[in-house]
Amino acid sequence: MLKAVILIGGPQKGTRFRPLSLEMPKHLFPVAGYPIIHHLIESCIKVSELREILLIGSYQPNEALSRFIANAQQSFNISIRYLQEYTSLGTAGGIYHFRDLIKSNLSESFFVINGDICGDLPLTQMLEFHRQHVGGKGFTILGTEATEKQSCNYGCIAWDKKTNEVKHYVEKPETFVSTTISCGVFLFSKGIFQILSDTYKKNQQIYKDECSSEPSFLINDVTRYETRECIRLEKDVIAKLAGTGQLFIYPMSDKFWSSIKSAGSVIYANRHYLEMYRMYYPERLAINSDVKNTPTIIGDVFIHPTACVAPSAVLGPNVSIGHDVSVGTGVRIRESIILGNCVLQDHCCVLYSIIGWNSTIGPWTRVEGTPSDPDPNKQFSKIEQDSLFHDGKLHPSITVIGNNVSVPGEVILLNAIVLPHKELGSSSKNQIIL
Repeated sequence: MLKAVILIGGPQKGTRFRPLSLEMPKHLFPVAGYPIIHHLIESCIKVSELREILLIGSYQPNEALSRFIANAQQSFNISIRYLQEYTSLGTAGGIYHFRDLIKSNLSESFFVINGDICGDLPLTQMLEFHRQHVGGKGFTILGTEATEKQSCNYGCIAWDKKTNEVKHYVEKPETFVSTTISCGVFLFSKGIFQILSDTYKKNQQIYKDECSSEPSFLINDVTRYETRECIRLEKDVIAKLAGTGQLFIYPMSDKFWSSIKSAGSVIYANRHYLEMYRMYYPERLAINSDVKNTPTIIGDVFIHPTACVAPSAVLGPNVSIGHDVSVGTGVRIRESIILGNCVLQDHCCVLYSIIGWNSTIGPWTRVEGTPSDPDPNKQFSKIEQDSLFHDGKLHPSITVIGNNVSVPGEVILLNAIVLPHKELGSSSKNQIIL
């Protein structure tokens, strides 16, 4: 049996994704009409031999996650299980903790996928490469290209172009190492469990040595956690496998890939997933119809079947409309995500923005953000995952409106972040509204 493990992290992660992650885990946030993790599962099921998907994280079981898993199992006709860590164990600690469940009925290798990425993942081709060139005792990492400057924000891979062997791996180096970066997708043989076991035992020994040499009150609680419980996949495992002849890379070539760290990266991911729909799921896209009383569609647009859109509205390109959304007369939406139960009143304009659940945009109001797209003049450029502030000022970015926000009519919101449950009274520019 072939399996896949998707790492979804825990509630302490995704801080740069706020306020979007205040209401639900980041991996359940809808992009192009479906949760981020839904797209990853769709990539997995394209591997015909894959029979089980395990989600590992430290989130408490909740209704939204349980409902998603139940619906996904029914939709994809595949076993999907959530394995909850007793505490955050790092990117590899959960794999080691649940090793018996992963190894159960495992015939050969298994995929490990970080839950905060998006892309047209070539998992079937990666599996074929692994079987032909790596074998049952090696490990394969999916790689892509970045610019020299941006590569230092990712795990960098130095590799032999003839044999595809990874010679050196550094996670977020301080100086330039390689333009080839990790995509956060791995294919491991069963031998990984022995490596994880050795790493875990080493961490235990470090903890014992520290306890014996220092009084307990001098040992920082964070240090105890990191040395004893946490196993970091990239730093503790992948970096040590590099140069041993066991780790190989499968390059993605020119397929779409991006990490999802901030709200700006969601708009970018939304655009590319809508583009992928044209190739794989064209039935999901709205189209211009000859029938009267239908809205004007420009480019790639997803409209949930329960949404109500006025015939005079103009949508697109790259727009996603969630469930039970109401779009009024003359509304213009471009490069935006409108989440469930929103009301966009007559003649409002929404550009490069995310409108949270149950929010209302008043008539003749303009909501606009600044896109943070990759530099089109630089090959392999990735989206900039900037912090919210630059030189003490709010960095211009897409506008994000939290859930249950009411924006009055005839105002302008530009490059603003509005936290949930607010009732605005005036225009705002380059502000975080608390």
